[in-house]
Amino acid sequence: MAAPPPSVPGEPPPPSPPLQYSVLLEHLVGDKRRPRAWDPAVFGGIPCPPKSEEQKMVERVMESCPFKAALACVGGFVLGGAFGIFTAGIDTNVGFDPKDPYRTPTAKEVLKDMGQRGISYAKNFAIVGAMFSCTECVVESYRGKSDWKNSVISGCITGGAIGFRAGLKAGVIGCGGFAAFSAAVDYYLR
Repeated sequence: MAAPPPSVPGEPPPPSPPLQYSVLLEHLVGDKRRPRAWDPAVFGGIPCPPKSEEQKMVERVMESCPFKAALACVGGFVLGGAFGIFTAGIDTNVGFDPKDPYRTPTAKEVLKDMGQRGISYAKNFAIVGAMFSCTECVVESYRGKSDWKNSVISGCITGGAIGFRAGLKAGVIGCGGFAAFSAAVDYYLR
């Protein structure tokens, strides 16, 4: 844009050039746009004091891979135990003795079988949760990004590792299935 010619004293100033929308758009959404620091206090938000060293330390611990893996392990144990007790409660073969099929199981036998199934499910869920969380954290740390690809990659690693115990084909199927499930959950939650 050229500078306007100098005005002569006594003459009215020349009219301003018409507004060009392309120049305006460059300043609003184009390369010349200046990023703004959004301070919540300016908009009437709650001002935040700076974080203390203790708060920063707690944040670092809570964002570490071992803490995330331990949290997923505990959460998986609780969820798996509840799921195991629930499935044992609706299973008609709980406490069933194949040697004497006409005998009615006692409450003690039923509760013992429910507890065993709950512990079994809890251990399995805890292991899967810890494996998935740990691999996702390691993949995220390695890639330096937090996106949907991390959960797909870690789902493939976890599913492949679980399925590989039964052979290569099962490992590949486990990798694909767990990766697809992880992608679906990540798509739904994000």
